[in-house]
Amino acid sequence: MPIEVKSENKVVRAIADGSAPRPAQVAASKGMLPLPQGDLLEALVILAIGEDPELSANAKVALGEQDAKILKEHVSSKEAPPQVLDYFARQDTLSQELYEAVIANPNTPKKAIAAFARNTTNGELLEVLSFNQQLLIAAPDILDAIIANSNRTAEADRRSQEIKREFFEKERGAEQIARELRAQGKEAAAEFIEEAEFGEDLAGEEGISEEDAILFAEHIEVPDAEIDDSWLSLEYIEEIYEETDEQREANVKKILGEMLAEGDGEVSNERISMISKIMKMNMKDRMKMAMKGDREARNILIRDPNRVISQAVIQNPKITEQEVEKIASMKTVPDDVLRQVAINRKWARNYTIMHKLAQNPRTPIGNVISIMNRLQLRDLMAMSKNRNVPDAVRKHAMRLSKARASR
Repeated sequence: MPIEVKSENKVVRAIADGSAPRPAQVAASKGMLPLPQGDLLEALVILAIGEDPELSANAKVALGEQDAKILKEHVSSKEAPPQVLDYFARQDTLSQELYEAVIANPNTPKKAIAAFARNTTNGELLEVLSFNQQLLIAAPDILDAIIANSNRTAEADRRSQEIKREFFEKERGAEQIARELRAQGKEAAAEFIEEAEFGEDLAGEEGISEEDAILFAEHIEVPDAEIDDSWLSLEYIEEIYEETDEQREANVKKILGEMLAEGDGEVSNERISMISKIMKMNMKDRMKMAMKGDREARNILIRDPNRVISQAVIQNPKITEQEVEKIASMKTVPDDVLRQVAINRKWARNYTIMHKLAQNPRTPIGNVISIMNRLQLRDLMAMSKNRNVPDAVRKHAMRLSKARASR
């Protein structure tokens, strides 16, 4: 694996980049430098996997002579460098205790654990690995390595085969996908899949496949506990209706057209595919994604023609002020969205957002008039000459700027 130095010790870094004097490198390779034990281990591993034959040979000998008790303490630590753990996971002369500590450390690279699972002759250790369901789901290569190893115990084989059948072989539904996501620590994504209406019939009439469901889940970052849907009154709920295929296709074209107009004239194939897949979801699922999704999901759904969905994006607790600044300038979002931005206390403190809202011809005039009282004189004067804003706004800007100038 590439050399990545975790230690902040200048001596270790000089050894890693080759700038240390040769005598110091030789001394380090023999474990003779007065370094803290953790730094010494990292330096020895760097030299052991390096290309210098003399230093590599010395370092391997020195690593083999490390005190087992002290070594176990370091490879068990959450601060252990992945490179050090990778090195020891690939050795074939460690004690059972050391191997257990290495493979149990979350910093150990999964590729190193997979290599260990393929090559070890210790069935008990394979059994230990087979009990780590979360690891095996996240890294199926390790699972396959256990099953392929003829030294596995009956229990290791049984558990590994069960995990493979349960998570990777049978047809997965929404519940199964949610379980896999939870095993990977993705709680918000699991909640989204469980609650999505497309989950009731994956690959059915909605046209949502398991692969698409997992793709959507990757863009979910807000858990249910952070969602506030108190804004969703009856008038909004009544607007969540089903669309025809023609309407959905038109929605995709609208979103793509806006992105092309705002960008440099190109939208990647990946983004086009993502937009098309999101717009296959029904409105309720899109609304949930708008409130729970990441920046990419928000950037797509703020352009959804349905005002409920675009307004749900504004309710997303992860939305940033930079995103809101962009939304405040958009002339394609519903006026309801701009009104919500204008009355939000947090965003009202951001002068750039308020200024952009005032310049946006789609912002409701009542909100613009209120905002203009807070604008600086130079911005009011510019608005009084801006032909892109409504006449009422331009005239009010002229009155305000003249009044201030006279004072």
